[in-house]
Amino acid sequence: MSKRDELIEKYAADIKDKFGETPNMDLLTKVTIGLGPSIYNMDASKVSGSDDKELQTVKNNFLIKKLGLKDSPQLMDAIKSVTDKYGSSVKSKHRAVVYYMLAKHFKKESVYK
Repeated sequence: MSKRDELIEKYAADIKDKFGETPNMDLLTKVTIGLGPSIYNMDASKVSGSDDKELQTVKNNFLIKKLGLKDSPQLMDAIKSVTDKYGSSVKSKHRAVVYYMLAKHFKKESVYK
């Protein structure tokens, strides 16, 4: 099993454990691949739910640029919702899981087709 496959399995386990959902493995794999080599970097592969600068980066670079959403208060609300569901006890959330959950929340899975 490749390192990427191992990480995808870890992300899938987080989605099951933290969100109570069975992940769409095809979508999760595409989101993970879309993150490129950042998934192997300890810092870049995580999202801090308490760092406003980090959350702005998620909003600007993922929701607006990648998913093509218009800037609105609902974007930050969705990010906060995902990070809250992930759990405050998890200080560094996997970026691939956060992006996967946001893509599903906004029904933008088609971006990864």
